[in-house]
Amino acid sequence: MNPLLSLLQPYPFERLRQLLANVTPNPALRPISLGMGEPKHATPAFIQQAMIDAIVSTPSGLAAYPATAGEAGLREAFAHWLRKRYGLDVNPATQMLPVNGSREALFALTQTIVSPGSGGGNPYADQAPVVVCPNPFYQIYEGAALLAGAQPYFVPTDPARNFAQDWDSVPEQVWARTQLLFVCSPGNPTGAVMPLNEWKKLFDLSDRHGFVIASDECYSEIYFRDEPPLGGMEAAAKLGRSDFKNLVSFTSLSKRSNVPGMRSGFVAGDAAIMKQFLLYRTYHGSAMSPVVQAASMAAWRDEQHVIENRALYRSKFAQVTPLLAEVLEVALPDAGFYLWAKVQGNDTDFARELFSLYNVTVLPGTFLARDGQGANPGAQRIRMALVTEPAECVEAAQRIVQFVKCRT
Repeated sequence: MNPLLSLLQPYPFERLRQLLANVTPNPALRPISLGMGEPKHATPAFIQQAMIDAIVSTPSGLAAYPATAGEAGLREAFAHWLRKRYGLDVNPATQMLPVNGSREALFALTQTIVSPGSGGGNPYADQAPVVVCPNPFYQIYEGAALLAGAQPYFVPTDPARNFAQDWDSVPEQVWARTQLLFVCSPGNPTGAVMPLNEWKKLFDLSDRHGFVIASDECYSEIYFRDEPPLGGMEAAAKLGRSDFKNLVSFTSLSKRSNVPGMRSGFVAGDAAIMKQFLLYRTYHGSAMSPVVQAASMAAWRDEQHVIENRALYRSKFAQVTPLLAEVLEVALPDAGFYLWAKVQGNDTDFARELFSLYNVTVLPGTFLARDGQGANPGAQRIRMALVTEPAECVEAAQRIVQFVKCRT
């Protein structure tokens, strides 16, 4: 077996399952889960119909292997969306590829980029390459780094600065060994959006040290301010980097269009990286099904359902956040569908007792972070995914308020 598999930590939801395994929830209350970030809003009917139509109208489509690069019409849909959303001019033939959801692509790109033992005159060439990750973080970043033979380096967030990453805390010798940097904006679980000056800092570091920036933007279309979140490629263009050197952005339909089961998204950026990523994916065997491509084209070319989806999230957060703010340290995030709340005492104890007494599931913050600089940045925090129906989210919030008041 691959010895690197032994380095992987249990996934947060497996840890949550173990935490609650021997707990009997209050049978008088129906279960409500705010634990998993899985969209629960209804999939738009026109997307479902587009998939059905693709099967009915082109029955031979399932009898042929799809191209890894995807159909030209799909890449044109990506380009159209990037132009409309960010004002970007991106070449659909050389600067973008379809992917089977952002998770698969984040993992695969890491295997494409990381080169263990590559020297090139680097004085740290005899040491393991580094993949820099935010902390707290999406655990795929860590797993992808470890299985590529790299060492993850976790950069803490600063709650006093809207959970901004403390990039200045990273030693120069770590940057010198870095081959890949993961950023997540809007962030999971904090909901923080990176401003332009932060992007400039990262681009300057990338130019100096040569590492690739992987920008995870799967929450970009769920936001609460008037201005939509700044994207990585948008930031690059604003800073005169229209070639998107050493930058790859990841976008998904899962949250935007409520189709997590389709496993559909795309990556775009540096054409040189896209060329090598296509080569990797050709061997990786990750081509998108033709019927999923057809439904994806329909989804990317429609914005009305996205506007309606965003309005539903805004309504839920407007109702739930003030309720929870009465008893927890929590505020409306910049974007995303999570609340990242501070609790009194141990976050795992909080989650277990809440489940036992009020049959509400939340995710302990320590399950989403790693110890660093003497502390775990997820300690005394919980992540709540407001993905279910509004009435259910409000009921969950009311139960949490009761729980905290009784607990204190």
